[in-house]
Amino acid sequence: MKTIKKHIAIKLLIAATMVFMIPAQNLFAQAEFKPWGDIDGIRVKGQLMDFNTKLVVVGNSWSKVGFTGKERQKPKYTRNDGVYTVNTWIDSLEFTETVKDIGKGSAKLTVKCTVHGDTTLKGVYFMLSLPEDIYKGSIDQSHLDNNGYYFNQNTKELSFTAPSQNIRVKADTISAVFGRPDAGSTQKFIRIFFPICSGALHRGNVFERTYEIKVSGTIDQSPVNIKLDTSVQGRAFAGLGGNFRIQNPGLDPKVIDYCLKNLRVAWGRVEMPWSAWQPDSSADPSSLDTSKLDIRVRRAMTMAQTLGGMNIPFILTAWFPPAWAAEGKLQFQPTPRGIWGNPLNKASMPKIYKSIADYIIYLRDHYGVEPQCFSFNESDLGINVRQTGDEHDELIKGLGTYFVSRGLKTKLLLGDNSDATTWKFVYPAMNDAQAQQYIGLVSFHSWRGWGTETLQKWADVAKQTGKPLIVGEGSIDAAAWGYPAYFQDPSYAIEEINLYTRLLAICQPLSILQWQLTTDYSLLKGGGIFGDNSPLEPTQRFWNLKQLAATQEGLFYMPLTSDNIAISCAALGDNSKRAYTLHLVNNGASREVHLTGLPGGVKEFKIYITDEKDSMKFSKTIEVHNHQSTFTLKERCFASLFGD
Repeated sequence: MKTIKKHIAIKLLIAATMVFMIPAQNLFAQAEFKPWGDIDGIRVKGQLMDFNTKLVVVGNSWSKVGFTGKERQKPKYTRNDGVYTVNTWIDSLEFTETVKDIGKGSAKLTVKCTVHGDTTLKGVYFMLSLPEDIYKGSIDQSHLDNNGYYFNQNTKELSFTAPSQNIRVKADTISAVFGRPDAGSTQKFIRIFFPICSGALHRGNVFERTYEIKVSGTIDQSPVNIKLDTSVQGRAFAGLGGNFRIQNPGLDPKVIDYCLKNLRVAWGRVEMPWSAWQPDSSADPSSLDTSKLDIRVRRAMTMAQTLGGMNIPFILTAWFPPAWAAEGKLQFQPTPRGIWGNPLNKASMPKIYKSIADYIIYLRDHYGVEPQCFSFNESDLGINVRQTGDEHDELIKGLGTYFVSRGLKTKLLLGDNSDATTWKFVYPAMNDAQAQQYIGLVSFHSWRGWGTETLQKWADVAKQTGKPLIVGEGSIDAAAWGYPAYFQDPSYAIEEINLYTRLLAICQPLSILQWQLTTDYSLLKGGGIFGDNSPLEPTQRFWNLKQLAATQEGLFYMPLTSDNIAISCAALGDNSKRAYTLHLVNNGASREVHLTGLPGGVKEFKIYITDEKDSMKFSKTIEVHNHQSTFTLKERCFASLFGD
């Protein structure tokens, strides 16, 4: 897996245990529990009743505040027979949370705080956050007392009522509960703090509190109108892709074999183990017999050969540079200032170009394949080569020119950025006419930056350069390797495929390359993966991607719009072939779908469903009359409609 994913956890705060029990009779877990220690609402009939909980540690004043959150700690997380456990730390405090569904719209939360070092704190709190756009008016926040609180009351039970949603929190004991405004000028949440402990805390102290949370509200099952426009044909979609960076040579081969046999993989990305290829700049690995190559190089080249043999185009990406190619001592972790990686040694650029080209030529001549593109992984951040946007531009021109001089067809990736949020990194090369001839694809990774405006930036880059866009690493949680049981949560599966559907609709990528189709961030479970020795089998995430990968080959993006934000959707089609695929993600309750704008000549669509219960299961055939059709969409599911 990519180095930053593991290193992120080094600078996160430290570890927590949480237990979440799901009644066997429930199809979907009610409480939206996150493995870093928060509850992000409770679902009723698939609809999320929105709120958030956190554990908050406040120092002697509110100027020092620690709290649970994504990528803020190193949580340990397990799932056993419907029981979820997370263990996390904030400073010297260890937390254990247990969450159990106790009825429709209800959950019981137990918080255990163990003190591992003497300290004095203003307080440790269970914080409830209510979205102000839902609960505005349910409590007066305009008047603050001398402590800066808009609410301060000794109580064990609170209720908040809004037009569409209600919530009640009942504690096991009376305490001084208070409300406090958000920092800054804009109040977006109603923050309510339930004290757990405060003052002088001593090593060995243990505090435990229990809270029951019950929600109710209006279930939105109103029909959704979805419209297809077949008059507009966008860019081509090749299909689902995958990353194949070998990191577990014992288990990776069988996982890779399973994925390649059971998924239509349209694109791949493999590693160039650069530091193992040429650790000494004076050595000439290109003269070696293949049996004399470093084992990591042989594995990577064999992986590339496997993809090439299946006619799968692939990207070659380097992570770790050899010491001679980098400035300064190699940084495998962030510095105290949070700086990652190393710049390339400018004095060694001729040798750097030669080393990379030699690898590709060796791969071509000895393994019979040549990559479509080359990149340094996430060089905008420094995982592990670090560049500025201008240096990235110069690399594209310099290395691209050198590739041509050596008779290589390989182009350069523009970007291969760590996240969607760093789009400005590609602007120097995007605006450099001389660089254009050496750019093969535009690439970013989907770990962070999911807003429509942010994703649109990448669609605009692809349009301006005229190059296809590829999502070089696809998934949603960069730190999830540290709590791999999360990969089996239905919430992870639906959030991931929801993002992919939005990526298709907004960015129109040539392919989304899953991170990874190996044991790392695996789509499979069992077979020894993450210590699970049960039989190897696919997860809900695998079936989501198999369903996406079932999109007919040779289709193009077409506009597909929904009038309800609960439904994400994307469409692909080809009018000349009369072939169409529509992908829908329902993030809420079941509802009727009115589908219009369907092309003439297509009489029916077959619907397949993946959710917690069904695995790419054929659902029904819907008939098309007068360019439209109506059907019911299940709650919290991924649905694909295939018509030809």
